[in-house]
Amino acid sequence: MTDQITGGEAAYRVLKANGINTVFGLLGGSMLELYDAMYQGGDIAYVGARDERAAGHMADAWARMTGKPGVVLGAQAGPGVVNIVTAVAEAQLAYSPMVVIAGAITRADQCKDTFQEVDQVALFAPISKRSVMVTDPSRLAPMLEDAIRLANTGRRGPVVLHVPRDLFAAEVPASDPAPVNIARPGPAAPDAIDAIAAMLAEAERPVIFAGGGFKWGQGRDALTALAEALEVPVVASTGHADVMRHGHPWFAGQAGPRGNRVASRLTKEADVMVVLGARLGFNSTFHSNDYVGADTRIAHVDVDGAAVGRYFPAEIAAQGDARLTAEALVSAPKPACDAWRDAFRADMASLTAERAEEAAIDTLPMHPRRALAEIRETLPEDAIVTLDTGNTCLQAADRLAHYAPMSLITPLDFGLVGFGLAAAIGAKAAAPERPVVAVMGDGAVGYTMIEIQTAVSHRLPIVIVVLDNQAWGAEKAYQQEFYGGRLLGAEITSPRYDKFAELCGGKGIWVDGPGDLGPALTEALASGETTVIQGRIDPAALMTLRKDLFKAPEED
Repeated sequence: MTDQITGGEAAYRVLKANGINTVFGLLGGSMLELYDAMYQGGDIAYVGARDERAAGHMADAWARMTGKPGVVLGAQAGPGVVNIVTAVAEAQLAYSPMVVIAGAITRADQCKDTFQEVDQVALFAPISKRSVMVTDPSRLAPMLEDAIRLANTGRRGPVVLHVPRDLFAAEVPASDPAPVNIARPGPAAPDAIDAIAAMLAEAERPVIFAGGGFKWGQGRDALTALAEALEVPVVASTGHADVMRHGHPWFAGQAGPRGNRVASRLTKEADVMVVLGARLGFNSTFHSNDYVGADTRIAHVDVDGAAVGRYFPAEIAAQGDARLTAEALVSAPKPACDAWRDAFRADMASLTAERAEEAAIDTLPMHPRRALAEIRETLPEDAIVTLDTGNTCLQAADRLAHYAPMSLITPLDFGLVGFGLAAAIGAKAAAPERPVVAVMGDGAVGYTMIEIQTAVSHRLPIVIVVLDNQAWGAEKAYQQEFYGGRLLGAEITSPRYDKFAELCGGKGIWVDGPGDLGPALTEALASGETTVIQGRIDPAALMTLRKDLFKAPEED
């Protein structure tokens, strides 16, 4: 081994030492030494996307599946890096650990209005945990280590490291980096644990509100054990309907405006709510007493102390890890609340019957809830589902079934369209042994449809289910309900994505109507090919979510 290596080689060694075995990006001229180091080293797989935004979503999903920072290479200074902005904003609002290695123009050319020069550091600063420029070759490796540490410490999030082109080519002393040690939080303090246990012991209508902290902390077993020991219902925060196994007798599913009526009733009517690993944020509650009772006593524990009690007053406020706190609470006294338990069981039986009725809807075009029921009944138990944003996926949020841990990936609070397809590729790269299915509307697929080619080229077979209502469904619903049905821009004509998949070397299946989607999904999963399943769904089967934003039209 020589005494000197390039900055690109130094960066490669840091990534390898920290278990980053896959990175995502789009080739550009700003960091070819890093690409060359990856080629020669051979220990880090590279997934080359067709758009940097999509590469960022892939890295985001990979991070959520592995718990390690997802790395995306903004390999072209200027436009290539700027294209990642959307993905970084998404990761920031999903608290997903992402490290962007962003190419920058050479140091000698900075502040000269050089070709492709923009203030990249300032651009990313408001939407990341840190956006910083490396200014010296000797600092590249340690600052990359620091980015990995920061992205995955505390409340996770994206870090953007801007590296001038010449630093990748510069020679630095050879190094053999060690993995970065990440500090992890412990459980809530003992006095808080005792206070929560006492509050639960007095409860007549208790509920556990569980969030993404259980996923990052691999805490599903601890949450399940707590629910079973206390015999207390659990609701999941938005986007985290996989915190417990679907169908578990104490799991109500997703709460809030995107959830189901049983879970929402629990959080509104509870006299005691223990919130673990969640913020009680807008997506889960609308910050409204319609979803969290005004008189509900709240014990709130989160890894981020600043989030505790921020939106709803917390009688007990504690900072700590969700899994470890659940483990500490498992010996708490079981509340005497049999009437509440009986009502919960009856409500869940009613919801199950309601979902069975939806599965029998026999209209043509297919009702989206019939389509979702067919997907739910067909998905293997180890499947990973990625969802997009939009009217169809709004209805999907609580209607699919998630059995294995880490089975659901959604855009969460950024609520962007076009996330699901790229996220599915990132999830498949992280868990190649598991089937991955993206459920999307026809408008959403158009954002990133070229990434079907990425999945085919990199042999990362995914299934994309396109529920085609020929509309921007959420906005169409608002125009219909609040603007007298005056539609402008809401109706679209999408191409045959199933045919496009075939042009990309994948498989395409067109679904004609009810009863055909389940068999099509079975066929697609068995084929081992990247497959697009597309079918028309009823364009009239829309629902509105943000009723708080609009004024109902006055009656004549």
